[in-house]
Amino acid sequence: MDLENRKAQLKKGILEYCILSIISRGEAYASDIIEEMKEAKLLVVEGTLYPLLSRLKNEGLLQYNWVESKSGPPRKYYQLSDEGAKFLKELAITWQELVLAVNLITNENNK
Repeated sequence: MDLENRKAQLKKGILEYCILSIISRGEAYASDIIEEMKEAKLLVVEGTLYPLLSRLKNEGLLQYNWVESKSGPPRKYYQLSDEGAKFLKELAITWQELVLAVNLITNENNK
């Protein structure tokens, strides 16, 4: 049994929800998303984040705009589309249902 692999798979499953939640609070630059995830102890690397952001944009859940930077090339800032906001609400409901179910099951097993 590879415990580290199982732990990574659990985290991977909630990555999209966490990233959309961060972006829902306002425009977000990729490095800001990585930093917030890091502070929450959910490490994500650029090689994982950028393809996910691209996929979410292609699905119509995100949009972005370019902002000029004083210290380098323009930066891409992401925000939720209207469709993305609806999708995030549904994920939040599903997450709460899942948390309740898992807590019921795991707490029952601990009695």
